[in-house]
Amino acid sequence: MAATAAAPTRTADRLGRRLVQLAGGLTLYGTSMGLMLRASLGGNPWDVFHQGLSRHLGMSVGVWVTVVGALVLLLWIPLRQRPGVGTVGNVLVLGAAMDVTMRLVDAPHPLPARIALLVCGIVLNGLATGLYIGARLGPGPRDGLMTGLHRRTGRSLRLIRTGIELTVLAAGILLGGTFGVGTIAYALAIGPLAQFFLRWCTVPERN
Repeated sequence: MAATAAAPTRTADRLGRRLVQLAGGLTLYGTSMGLMLRASLGGNPWDVFHQGLSRHLGMSVGVWVTVVGALVLLLWIPLRQRPGVGTVGNVLVLGAAMDVTMRLVDAPHPLPARIALLVCGIVLNGLATGLYIGARLGPGPRDGLMTGLHRRTGRSLRLIRTGIELTVLAAGILLGGTFGVGTIAYALAIGPLAQFFLRWCTVPERN
């Protein structure tokens, strides 16, 4: 009887941990995005696109993160992807956390300070990726688009992700988004960083 009663308690505790980890990961992800843009050395491909939209159409970069996330989520419908709590949270939290960070953090002028801010943003982004993916409560809209296209087309995830990110990066550059060494550094570092942090942040399915 005691063992039976303990099982739902462990399940509830694990869900609570997953929700807290998800919220922290998404907030940290948005924060890291803001730090990378404040460094003014080039953002990740999607943020180059968001920045370009902001410069041409108004509204903050964070608002465009939210708007684009919601529009990408609509593309899940023909792909028959099912969103989770983490998917909705991704749309609602990232842009807001990014805008708050950019209001609180001034852009540094010395190059060493900008490099330090960029490195900090990239590492935090890797940790945030490990936290929110490790919570296992649903992928972000952009990740779900990639996996949905993979499932429907049979093409490799690497090919699809590369194609999507090159497309949004090219559009962002044309719109005036900041492309630079930070963009390249992010592309090279985020995979290994996310893989490292996922080892420590993934919530096990069972105790």
